Amino acid sequence: MFENLSERLTKTLRAVTGQAKLTEDNIKDTLREVRMALLEADVALPVVKEFVNAVKERAVGQEVSKSLTPGQVFVKIVNDELVRVMGEANEGLNLAAVPPAVVLMAGLQGAGKTTSVAKLALFLKDREKKKVLVVSADVYRPAAIKQLEMLAGEVGVDFYPSSADQDPIAIAEAAIQHARVQHYDVLLVDTAGRLHVDNDMMDEIKRLHSAVNPVETLFVVDAMTGQDAANTARSFNEVLPLTGVILTKADGDARGGAALSVRHITGKPIKFIGMGEKVDALEPFHPDRLASRILGMGDVLSLIEEAERKIDKDKAEKFAAKIKKGKGFDLEDFREQLQQMKNMGGMMGMLDKMPGMGQLAQAADATKAEKGMGQMEVIINSMTRGERRNPDIISGSRKKRIAMGSGTQIQDVNRLLKQHKQMSKMMKKFSGKGGMTKMMRGMKGMLPPGMGGGPGGMPRM
Repeated sequence: MFENLSERLTKTLRAVTGQAKLTEDNIKDTLREVRMALLEADVALPVVKEFVNAVKERAVGQEVSKSLTPGQVFVKIVNDELVRVMGEANEGLNLAAVPPAVVLMAGLQGAGKTTSVAKLALFLKDREKKKVLVVSADVYRPAAIKQLEMLAGEVGVDFYPSSADQDPIAIAEAAIQHARVQHYDVLLVDTAGRLHVDNDMMDEIKRLHSAVNPVETLFVVDAMTGQDAANTARSFNEVLPLTGVILTKADGDARGGAALSVRHITGKPIKFIGMGEKVDALEPFHPDRLASRILGMGDVLSLIEEAERKIDKDKAEKFAAKIKKGKGFDLEDFREQLQQMKNMGGMMGMLDKMPGMGQLAQAADATKAEKGMGQMEVIINSMTRGERRNPDIISGSRKKRIAMGSGTQIQDVNRLLKQHKQMSKMMKKFSGKGGMTKMMRGMKGMLPPGMGGGPGGMPRM
């Protein structure tokens, strides 16, 4: 995510490290590079101008404190300004209303609106413990109604039926009445995607908004459209009182222009960010954490939260107890760890959030790494239970059988066994309660100061 911007900025900011004092002369070239990095990331020009001027104003003449280098001061300033541009802090949904709290979803066709409805429904159900109902008022695309019904089933929330021959306002009003009678906490209303800001369609959504009086009106926009995303959101905001934005497809956006432009241009906060196609790939938007990732300092807090949420705690406790008792680390344990890693977005997803590892994640061949993890799991599945529990019995003939059964080569099996042995040695050093979750918590100490990891408020370089 935002690889191009991250690479340009981290490379550029190294230039001021080692300077005795920050002056207009010695940061001029750096500011020019920062400006070019932002423009290449498709950040809107007014945002770039204000950003560079704010950094310059704060940086010039700043004295070097006793414990810091100018480079650290400058990076802290850039980090602070990135956070300010994107909105300071996460702004959650305001669901304080007599149930059901109605959330209206708007956006252009192809932005991922219907999928975002399902993702948001899952988020509210699992993390906010809300009883959620979804309904489609998109009568122009019958497939959208069916799509939402299928997605609702997938995420385990209720779907209120509608059809293409109904009036959108009648659909929404009937869904609200049903939600009220059945005591739903939240009703998510999907609307027809606009091909562009078209007057008739905008008039319809204005009437729909007036009829349902939502507590939240969210604009769903594709991050990959760059600053156009912010401009489209502004056009919508002129006719519809938006309360926030959901930025989709951010995992495929190497630039970052939308994330850095939306708040400034629309005045509306980005509330959620879509990080993939899976139904659980929707996260609250945290400007401070994203700024940290852009500057190559990781996002450990999100990694810890992900571990808390996605790691099976019972299995983790049993695994920790087994290791503590010295019972060893067998191939079934190895397979379990691979599956846990996959649940957390795979190796690349984890590396991207770890301090100092962002560049490594960019340099690595993500597809090859994920394929390699999948291959290891297939090889382990081709073994007997006895072989998984006691890898020492795997002889040459067994390796040949395992390779044939998994569609791999004997050297692939040997590589897996070698990696397992190395990991087994490492696991002997870990003991105590908490398993992988405890290890993740320990990462908090790796956070740069000022990002939740210690005093001083300055990131280390």
